[in-house]
Amino acid sequence: MNKEFLNFNFFHKKVLIRVDFNVPLNKKTFEVTDSTRIKATIPTIQHIIEAKGSVILLSHLGRPKGVTPEFSLKHILPCLQSFFPNVPITFVDDCISTAALDASSHLKPGHILLLENVRFYKEEEQGNIDFAKKLAQLGNVYVNDAFGTAHRAHASTAVIAQFFNPEDRMFGLLMEAEITQANKVLMNALPPFTAILGGAKVSDKIQLILNLLNKVNKLIIGGGMAFTFIKAKGGKIGNSLCELEHLELVNAIFEKAKLNDVKIYLPIDIIAADKFDNQAETQVVDSYSIEDGWMGLDIGPKTINYFSEIIEISKTILWNGPMGVFEMEHFQSGTKEIAYSVAQA
Repeated sequence: MNKEFLNFNFFHKKVLIRVDFNVPLNKKTFEVTDSTRIKATIPTIQHIIEAKGSVILLSHLGRPKGVTPEFSLKHILPCLQSFFPNVPITFVDDCISTAALDASSHLKPGHILLLENVRFYKEEEQGNIDFAKKLAQLGNVYVNDAFGTAHRAHASTAVIAQFFNPEDRMFGLLMEAEITQANKVLMNALPPFTAILGGAKVSDKIQLILNLLNKVNKLIIGGGMAFTFIKAKGGKIGNSLCELEHLELVNAIFEKAKLNDVKIYLPIDIIAADKFDNQAETQVVDSYSIEDGWMGLDIGPKTINYFSEIIEISKTILWNGPMGVFEMEHFQSGTKEIAYSVAQA
């Protein structure tokens, strides 16, 4: 139980919470299409509101290059309000401006302030200390409840805490739940232990992969990151996403897996598209033979069966990241089918 959080006196405190509201949006109307991450933060926010504290929410959305309207957090405001229908919620279109500081200073107990996307500033991902200090001025208590971004040394996650007294910084109820579940899996895993990793980039998962190689028996790689592994093995990947600068690291991962007797499974076929678009022309091709001008956006039917057979005989499963560009309807199948296999297991 997170006693530090639950026993803290939030009465009339301005509580700066780093949440992970990086949710998928409808490309035309910008409505939230999956509110799971927002819903998960309700217990933390509700506890502070009931304790008569005021809540200031910090989050990122997407990978914007500077101020990008389609990635504005104002789009998630209606969804957030639906979870707190009786709580006044204010939005400010910046996170370090005078307007943001003014809104925070005048925020009443039991009210919520949602600030604009922190990644509109390049200083966020740089872990800039001056940017973190400006963010810290918005509150007098800091709560990190963004498990999905806690591994990144960004200004609003790792750097900001130093500007709060030790007793005034803590993690929230969602973070506690995630860590408890992670420890349960990692410390008490029954073999065969299978990890399923997806998502866009190997660079986002390097530390996770290296740690898992000391614990798992099988490692399934899907999503965009799979193409860096396939490229490292000599495959032809067309225009698929690939981090060429990490090929040497991927080869080191293969070597460590071999030493640790961990079997790595890669896609054997994929759904290739002629452009990064839901309406693109598609074809199912061998994952090691993608023609130039085509890119892999989801795992294919043979891979789904291949991965599912491994998953369904596993006793412990850890899953992190989608198998394809699941935000697009035509490239959701791989992720959904793997989810069914996990449920079946």
